[in-house]
Amino acid sequence: MSVVIKNGTVLDRRGEQRGDVRIADGVVTEVGANLSGDVELDASGCMVSPGFVDLHVHLRQPGREEAETIETGSRAAARGGFTAVVAMPNTEPPHDSLAVVQMVRRLGEQAGLCEVLPSGCITMGRLGETLAPFSELAAAGVHIFTDDGTGVQDPLLMRRALEYGKSLGIVLAQHCEVSRLTEGAVMHEGGCCSRLGVPGWPSVAEELMVFRDIELSRLTGAPVHFLHLSTAKSVDLVRGAKAEGLLVTAEAAPHHFTLTDESLSGFDPIFKVNPPLREAADIAAVKRGLADGTIDAIATDHAPHVSESKEMPLDQAPPGMLGLETSLALSISELGLDLGQVVALLSWRPAAIAGVADRHGRDIEVGAPANITVFDPDLNWRVTAAGLASKSRNTPYAGRSVRGKVRHTLLRGIPTVIDGEAQR
Repeated sequence: MSVVIKNGTVLDRRGEQRGDVRIADGVVTEVGANLSGDVELDASGCMVSPGFVDLHVHLRQPGREEAETIETGSRAAARGGFTAVVAMPNTEPPHDSLAVVQMVRRLGEQAGLCEVLPSGCITMGRLGETLAPFSELAAAGVHIFTDDGTGVQDPLLMRRALEYGKSLGIVLAQHCEVSRLTEGAVMHEGGCCSRLGVPGWPSVAEELMVFRDIELSRLTGAPVHFLHLSTAKSVDLVRGAKAEGLLVTAEAAPHHFTLTDESLSGFDPIFKVNPPLREAADIAAVKRGLADGTIDAIATDHAPHVSESKEMPLDQAPPGMLGLETSLALSISELGLDLGQVVALLSWRPAAIAGVADRHGRDIEVGAPANITVFDPDLNWRVTAAGLASKSRNTPYAGRSVRGKVRHTLLRGIPTVIDGEAQR
């Protein structure tokens, strides 16, 4: 069966071109005018781009299926235009064994909505004491290793991890938080925190670890990826490291370029996240970093939680918020970048970091794998929690008007989303 995406504008690394796209047997077979096929998807007024890749998604399974499953999270990803997502390892049990990694991958294949790429733990149990079996997990196809949710506190252990990882060709991704500086913290340490009278999370807790791991990357020659950068100083540190030619990459989450710590002035835990929402100057710095290439990718840090947990008092509620279905719209609405820059941050640049550039983020040309996103950049819509596909409802954007929405998503040439509706 052939599929033709009709009347759209193809947007990839080469720029924009008008044309239909014919797909068969999972690959692009023709790009041209007036094409026909067994199934035709209308893309009038839409951009036809390589599929999006999210470097940072919490799918919760195994262990917390009441908040999200791999199937429901994959459905949200497909509706957000993602054809591949990197599943974070802080599950129960965590991704520190071959059995768990294989189970996550298998469940992703069964869902068939996007490619689920399990990450591996840096340390066993994410306890920061003993390295996980890098070689075994890398041989099974794991490319990104992280203890996300917990930074690796021991600098010697992190050095050994980088040296080991370099020999295997994998990437270590660091959650930058010096934990002794954030004990008991509820939100960003600043003016809002002082007014509310709650313990603060100082920016330096992130920045010290960014600095440390830049220096460890310099020492070892190993690549390091920084998760969810949130402060102006962190962005400056990464900018300087890149100027020196160090093997450093970074991501930023949409909430760190759209929301400030003032969102918590009403004590609403829906806005509690780790790292916390920062001040306006930090938001501006993250935006500049995305615009000038200092920050390589937009990653959602999609973190579902059941309603009961997010209804707890601010100091007791868990951090995290949904992100998969609003990432594109927030990026278009808030960043002030052209569409080519936005798609680069969502597609081919994260695909390269994830090690899947052979099949995701590819230019839309004959022979390329048909992992494709079709989106309307001008469609205005209002976010509602009930309208999202996630099993949880903890979006901080409910009621917000945004611009840009995914219309169709194709995984290996098979439509997973048609006219905004998931097909399974």
